[in-house]
Amino acid sequence: MRLLFGFLAVLLVGVVAGLLAYEDPGYVLIGRGHLTIETTLSLFIVLLLVAFVAGYALVRLIVRTWTLPERLRHWRAERRRRRARRSLRQGLIELAEGHWRKAERILVRHARDSGTPLLNYLSAARAAQKQDAPERRDHYLAEALKSMPDADVAVELTQAELQLAHGQLEQALATLEHLRSIVPNHAHVLLLLAQVHERLQSWEDLRDLLPLLRKHKVLDEKDWHDLAVRTWRALLARQAASGDGTALQAFWKTVPKELRGDRQLLTDYIRALMKLGEDDSAEPLLREALRQHWDPEWVRLYGELHTQHPERQLAVAEEWLKGHENNAVLLLTLGRICLRNQLWGKARSYLEASLGSQPLPETWRELGLLLERLDEPEAAAEAFKQGLLLATGGESGEAATAPALPARLAS
Repeated sequence: MRLLFGFLAVLLVGVVAGLLAYEDPGYVLIGRGHLTIETTLSLFIVLLLVAFVAGYALVRLIVRTWTLPERLRHWRAERRRRRARRSLRQGLIELAEGHWRKAERILVRHARDSGTPLLNYLSAARAAQKQDAPERRDHYLAEALKSMPDADVAVELTQAELQLAHGQLEQALATLEHLRSIVPNHAHVLLLLAQVHERLQSWEDLRDLLPLLRKHKVLDEKDWHDLAVRTWRALLARQAASGDGTALQAFWKTVPKELRGDRQLLTDYIRALMKLGEDDSAEPLLREALRQHWDPEWVRLYGELHTQHPERQLAVAEEWLKGHENNAVLLLTLGRICLRNQLWGKARSYLEASLGSQPLPETWRELGLLLERLDEPEAAAEAFKQGLLLATGGESGEAATAPALPARLAS
């Protein structure tokens, strides 16, 4: 539209000028020495315009000729950049489609001409990683850092991720420790460090890292709790393996209070105490835990304790019968505690009641041992048989009804 209006304006000016020239063409005289030039004003103006246009065209031609090499360089550079952009786009598509070798070749072909060589080399490093070529991967990462030195954090993070994925745990740890010296509280660096420490089973280092993971919200609360429990369980197992019950109890005091109530961790600690013969230390812990939360595994563990005062255990466990009269695990626990108190008749009653509620292989075993002690070999053999069938998935009969105890053994 602007071109049309411009053309009309020029046409209008030309028409007006033509009319004026027709009415009065004017007169121009130019003289120098013996040379004179005479012409009409209108022709002089036309010649002047033609000379101006010709001069302008000549100057422009000279300038364009003079700048031709530079413009040619710019054209070639722009052509290479366009080609590099196409190459990057195609390489990323091939990478996403899983064509690792082709993606690597395309990505590095025009990387030096790319406006974002960092992206080319990082993507090529991932493609090399997928081909199990760590040497080429590290070469591309070095080229990426060389292309953009300020992106050292991004490059080293990528390197750590790839090393971790390739199972190069020690190398990944070294990379992450260097990164941590640059960006101490970087969330992703802390997360990768936690993963490396866990895979290396560096539980002490992971324990020291836990407060930072929580402070900087690297993990949500549930994931943090799960990681903390795994860490402290591993440390607990290592401490328990030393065989020192006193040291184990001292270690437990270093566990954060919020984690001591965790079911898995507390169960591990109680089992470790029992294994080291510290049943009297385990009993109040287990009793308090059951007071706060009813757990069948803890009930079973309570029956396996060998404290110096089994009669107190029995009194405590019998209080739990209120509201759990038909609980097979509690009845089994009571039977076991009665056995340690040498209350044979009472133990038998509890064990048979447990079987009547829910037959369990371990209950049949305890009953079989008791019947052997009571000199009832046939009944004991039948109990062992029923327990074995139940444990191996065979058909088991109803709860055994053992013969009445001799009066001299009744409690």
